[in-house]
Amino acid sequence: MVNIVIVSHSKRLAQGLMELASQMKSDDCQIALAAGIDDPDNPIGTDAAKIMAAIEEVYSPDGVVVMVDLGSAILSAETALELLDPAISERVRISRAPLVEGTIGAVVAASGGDSLEGVLAEADLAYSLKG
Repeated sequence: MVNIVIVSHSKRLAQGLMELASQMKSDDCQIALAAGIDDPDNPIGTDAAKIMAAIEEVYSPDGVVVMVDLGSAILSAETALELLDPAISERVRISRAPLVEGTIGAVVAASGGDSLEGVLAEADLAYSLKG
């Protein structure tokens, strides 16, 4: 099954989205968070190593779709892909869809057994539907 990683600058935002997405997913679909940074005085940000660990946590040969909140999260996710074993990174896709709508679409598609490209397409569809 394709699994999902939620990347957000805010840990609280990601936790809320995970709570919402968990209501839509099957038991087999896994969601991991890579959100915020480990600085109590300034917790907002993204961390490529944290994203890499989240991808490894939920990796399956079917793939992983990474959902991101803001532009710099894309850069951190791309850096994480460069740090991963190539056998893993080739089965990971980064979606540029709106975070909430895209994540819900991705989770529903993954839970329904869609392929990696199908889950990514469903997440990305959220962009066109909202526009």
